[in-house]
Amino acid sequence: MRTILISGASRGIGKSIALRALNDGHRVSLGLRNLKSVKGTKLDPKITGSDRVLLNHYEAHKPETAKVWISSTLEHFKQFDSLINCAGILHKTKFLFADEEQKDVEELWRINLMAPWFLTKEAWEPISNHGEGRVIFLVSLSGKRSKGNLAGYSMSKFALMGLCQTIRNEGWEKGVRVTAICPSWVNTDMAEGINSISKDKMTQPNDIASFSSTLLNLPNSCIPFEIAVNCNLET
Repeated sequence: MRTILISGASRGIGKSIALRALNDGHRVSLGLRNLKSVKGTKLDPKITGSDRVLLNHYEAHKPETAKVWISSTLEHFKQFDSLINCAGILHKTKFLFADEEQKDVEELWRINLMAPWFLTKEAWEPISNHGEGRVIFLVSLSGKRSKGNLAGYSMSKFALMGLCQTIRNEGWEKGVRVTAICPSWVNTDMAEGINSISKDKMTQPNDIASFSSTLLNLPNSCIPFEIAVNCNLET
Protein backbone atom coordinates (compact mmCIF):
# COMPACT_ATOMS: atom_id res chain seq x y z
CA MET A 1 0.00 0.00 0.00
CA ARG A 2 1.25 3.44 -0.97
CA THR A 3 0.33 6.85 0.38
CA ILE A 4 -0.07 9.19 -2.58
CA LEU A 5 -0.45 12.94 -2.97
CA ILE A 6 -2.54 13.84 -6.02
CA SER A 7 -3.10 17.37 -7.30
CA GLY A 8 -6.06 18.31 -9.48
CA ALA A 9 -8.16 15.35 -8.33
CA SER A 10 -11.58 17.01 -8.41
CA ARG A 11 -12.25 16.14 -12.06
CA GLY A 12 -10.88 14.64 -15.26
CA ILE A 13 -7.65 12.67 -15.23
CA GLY A 14 -6.79 13.49 -11.61
CA LYS A 15 -10.14 12.25 -10.36
CA SER A 16 -9.83 8.99 -12.33
CA ILE A 17 -6.30 8.45 -10.99
CA ALA A 18 -7.44 9.05 -7.40
CA LEU A 19 -10.37 6.65 -7.71
CA ARG A 20 -8.17 3.97 -9.24
CA ALA A 21 -5.60 4.42 -6.47
CA LEU A 22 -8.30 3.85 -3.86
CA ASN A 23 -9.58 0.78 -5.70
CA ASP A 24 -6.01 -0.54 -5.72
CA GLY A 25 -5.87 -0.27 -1.91
CA HIS A 26 -3.72 2.85 -1.57
CA ARG A 27 -4.24 5.87 0.67
CA VAL A 28 -4.64 9.25 -0.99
CA SER A 29 -4.09 12.84 0.07
CA LEU A 30 -5.86 15.09 -2.41
CA GLY A 31 -5.01 18.71 -3.20
CA LEU A 32 -8.19 20.44 -4.34
CA ARG A 33 -9.24 24.00 -5.12
CA ASN A 34 -12.79 23.21 -4.00
CA LEU A 35 -13.16 20.59 -1.28
CA LYS A 36 -16.92 20.42 -1.88
CA SER A 37 -16.31 19.11 -5.41
CA VAL A 38 -15.86 15.55 -4.10
CA LYS A 39 -18.59 15.64 -1.46
CA GLY A 40 -20.71 12.50 -1.51
CA THR A 41 -18.32 10.61 -3.78
CA LYS A 42 -15.80 7.88 -3.05
CA LEU A 43 -13.20 10.63 -2.69
CA ASP A 44 -15.08 11.98 0.33
CA PRO A 45 -13.51 10.83 3.64
CA LYS A 46 -17.04 10.57 5.07
CA ILE A 47 -17.80 7.93 2.46
CA THR A 48 -14.52 6.01 2.23
CA GLY A 49 -12.99 6.81 5.63
CA SER A 50 -10.42 9.28 6.89
CA ASP A 51 -7.93 6.43 7.21
CA ARG A 52 -7.91 6.21 3.40
CA VAL A 53 -8.64 9.75 2.17
CA LEU A 54 -7.44 13.19 3.25
CA LEU A 55 -8.69 16.39 1.60
CA ASN A 56 -6.58 19.53 1.47
CA HIS A 57 -7.15 22.99 0.03
CA TYR A 58 -4.57 23.53 -2.72
CA GLU A 59 -4.25 26.43 -5.13
CA ALA A 60 -1.54 25.72 -7.70
CA HIS A 61 -0.66 29.41 -7.99
CA LYS A 62 -0.26 29.77 -4.21
CA PRO A 63 2.91 27.96 -3.01
CA GLU A 64 1.94 28.43 0.62
CA THR A 65 -0.99 26.03 0.13
CA ALA A 66 1.46 23.33 -0.99
CA LYS A 67 3.39 23.74 2.27
CA VAL A 68 0.21 23.37 4.34
CA TRP A 69 -0.86 20.34 2.29
CA ILE A 70 2.45 18.55 2.84
CA SER A 71 2.41 19.33 6.55
CA SER A 72 -1.16 18.14 7.08
CA THR A 73 -0.49 14.92 5.15
CA LEU A 74 2.50 14.08 7.34
CA GLU A 75 0.49 14.86 10.45
CA HIS A 76 -2.43 12.71 9.30
CA PHE A 77 -0.73 9.72 7.62
CA LYS A 78 2.74 10.10 9.22
CA GLN A 79 4.41 9.51 5.84
CA PHE A 80 3.86 9.40 2.10
CA ASP A 81 5.88 7.93 -0.77
CA SER A 82 4.35 9.12 -4.03
CA LEU A 83 3.22 12.28 -5.78
CA ILE A 84 1.09 12.61 -8.91
CA ASN A 85 1.01 16.07 -10.47
CA CYS A 86 -2.24 16.41 -12.44
CA ALA A 87 -3.11 20.09 -12.07
CA GLY A 88 -2.68 22.12 -15.23
CA ILE A 89 -4.33 24.63 -17.54
CA LEU A 90 -4.69 25.29 -21.27
CA HIS A 91 -4.67 28.71 -22.88
CA LYS A 92 -4.63 28.82 -26.69
CA THR A 93 -1.99 31.54 -26.70
CA LYS A 94 -0.28 31.97 -30.05
CA PHE A 95 3.28 33.05 -30.77
CA LEU A 96 2.00 36.44 -31.93
CA PHE A 97 -0.17 37.03 -28.88
CA ALA A 98 -2.02 40.26 -28.18
CA ASP A 99 -0.74 42.52 -25.41
CA GLU A 100 -3.68 41.61 -23.16
CA GLU A 101 -2.82 37.91 -23.52
CA GLN A 102 0.56 38.25 -21.78
CA LYS A 103 -1.14 37.39 -18.50
CA ASP A 104 -2.18 34.04 -20.06
CA VAL A 105 1.43 33.24 -20.96
CA GLU A 106 2.52 34.03 -17.41
CA GLU A 107 -0.30 31.91 -15.95
CA LEU A 108 0.67 28.95 -18.13
CA TRP A 109 4.22 29.21 -16.85
CA ARG A 110 3.11 29.58 -13.24
CA ILE A 111 0.57 26.73 -13.19
CA ASN A 112 2.04 24.19 -15.62
CA LEU A 113 5.69 24.50 -14.57
CA MET A 114 6.34 26.37 -11.35
CA ALA A 115 3.45 24.85 -9.38
CA PRO A 116 4.51 21.20 -9.88
CA TRP A 117 8.14 22.22 -9.35
CA PHE A 118 7.36 23.79 -6.00
CA LEU A 119 5.02 20.98 -4.91
CA THR A 120 7.56 18.28 -5.78
CA LYS A 121 10.30 20.19 -4.00
CA GLU A 122 8.17 20.45 -0.84
CA ALA A 123 7.28 16.74 -0.99
CA TRP A 124 10.82 15.60 -1.79
CA GLU A 125 12.17 14.57 1.61
CA PRO A 126 9.54 11.90 2.47
CA ILE A 127 9.51 10.57 -1.10
CA SER A 128 13.30 10.38 -1.44
CA ASN A 129 13.64 8.69 1.97
CA HIS A 130 11.28 5.86 1.06
CA GLY A 131 13.60 3.89 -1.23
CA GLU A 132 10.92 3.27 -3.87
CA GLY A 133 9.38 6.72 -4.19
CA ARG A 134 7.31 7.64 -7.23
CA VAL A 135 6.72 11.00 -8.90
CA ILE A 136 4.37 11.08 -11.89
CA PHE A 137 3.73 14.14 -14.03
CA LEU A 138 0.83 14.61 -16.42
CA VAL A 139 2.73 16.42 -19.15
CA SER A 140 1.46 16.24 -22.75
CA LEU A 141 2.64 15.34 -26.22
CA SER A 142 2.84 19.13 -26.53
CA GLY A 143 5.91 18.82 -24.33
CA LYS A 144 7.59 16.59 -26.92
CA ARG A 145 6.60 18.25 -30.20
CA SER A 146 4.81 21.39 -31.30
CA LYS A 147 1.83 21.18 -33.66
CA GLY A 148 -0.24 24.14 -34.74
CA ASN A 149 0.20 27.40 -32.88
CA LEU A 150 -0.26 26.73 -29.17
CA ALA A 151 3.01 28.49 -28.38
CA GLY A 152 2.27 29.30 -24.74
CA TYR A 153 1.03 25.84 -23.81
CA SER A 154 3.84 24.04 -25.66
CA MET A 155 6.42 26.32 -24.03
CA SER A 156 5.18 25.41 -20.56
CA LYS A 157 5.06 21.68 -21.30
CA PHE A 158 8.51 21.54 -22.95
CA ALA A 159 9.87 23.22 -19.82
CA LEU A 160 8.03 20.71 -17.63
CA MET A 161 9.67 17.84 -19.54
CA GLY A 162 13.07 19.36 -18.78
CA LEU A 163 12.14 19.58 -15.11
CA CYS A 164 11.05 15.93 -15.11
CA GLN A 165 14.41 14.83 -16.51
CA THR A 166 16.30 16.78 -13.89
CA ILE A 167 14.17 15.44 -11.02
CA ARG A 168 14.78 11.92 -12.33
CA ASN A 169 18.53 12.56 -12.15
CA GLU A 170 18.23 14.02 -8.67
CA GLY A 171 16.34 11.06 -7.23
CA TRP A 172 17.74 8.07 -9.08
CA GLU A 173 20.29 6.91 -6.48
CA LYS A 174 17.69 7.34 -3.74
CA GLY A 175 15.25 5.01 -5.48
CA VAL A 176 12.89 7.71 -6.72
CA ARG A 177 11.44 6.92 -10.12
CA VAL A 178 9.94 9.72 -12.22
CA THR A 179 7.55 9.24 -15.13
CA ALA A 180 6.17 11.82 -17.54
CA ILE A 181 2.87 10.68 -19.03
CA CYS A 182 2.42 12.50 -22.35
CA PRO A 183 -1.01 12.06 -23.92
CA SER A 184 -2.50 13.78 -26.93
CA TRP A 185 -6.18 14.66 -26.55
CA VAL A 186 -7.90 13.19 -23.50
CA ASN A 187 -11.67 13.29 -23.11
CA THR A 188 -11.80 15.94 -20.38
CA ASP A 189 -13.06 19.51 -20.01
CA MET A 190 -9.77 20.73 -21.50
CA ALA A 191 -10.70 19.10 -24.82
CA GLU A 192 -14.28 20.39 -24.79
CA GLY A 193 -13.86 22.62 -27.85
CA ILE A 194 -11.88 20.14 -29.97
CA ASN A 195 -13.73 18.98 -33.09
CA SER A 196 -10.93 17.33 -35.07
CA ILE A 197 -11.50 14.04 -33.27
CA SER A 198 -14.62 12.68 -31.59
CA LYS A 199 -14.70 12.32 -27.81
CA ASP A 200 -15.11 8.54 -27.99
CA LYS A 201 -11.89 8.25 -30.04
CA MET A 202 -9.86 10.35 -27.61
CA THR A 203 -7.83 8.74 -24.86
CA GLN A 204 -10.11 8.34 -21.82
CA PRO A 205 -9.21 9.45 -18.26
CA ASN A 206 -9.51 5.87 -17.01
CA ASP A 207 -6.86 4.81 -19.53
CA ILE A 208 -4.39 7.27 -18.00
CA ALA A 209 -5.40 6.01 -14.55
CA SER A 210 -4.43 2.51 -15.66
CA PHE A 211 -0.94 3.72 -16.57
CA SER A 212 -0.64 5.40 -13.19
CA SER A 213 -1.80 2.25 -11.39
CA THR A 214 0.84 0.15 -13.14
CA LEU A 215 3.63 2.65 -12.45
CA LEU A 216 2.84 2.62 -8.73
CA ASN A 217 3.17 -1.15 -8.60
CA LEU A 218 6.14 -1.87 -10.86
CA PRO A 219 9.57 -2.40 -9.23
CA ASN A 220 12.30 0.22 -9.53
CA SER A 221 14.07 -1.86 -12.16
CA CYS A 222 11.48 -1.30 -14.91
CA ILE A 223 9.85 2.11 -14.55
CA PRO A 224 9.60 3.99 -17.86
CA PHE A 225 10.55 7.64 -17.81
CA GLU A 226 8.21 8.65 -20.65
CA ILE A 227 4.86 7.27 -21.77
CA ALA A 228 3.78 8.89 -25.02
CA VAL A 229 0.09 8.26 -25.75
CA ASN A 230 -1.50 8.73 -29.17
CA CYS A 231 -5.23 8.71 -29.91
CA ASN A 232 -4.61 9.67 -33.54
CA LEU A 233 -1.87 9.05 -36.06
CA GLU A 234 1.05 11.46 -35.96
CA THR A 235 3.77 11.35 -38.62
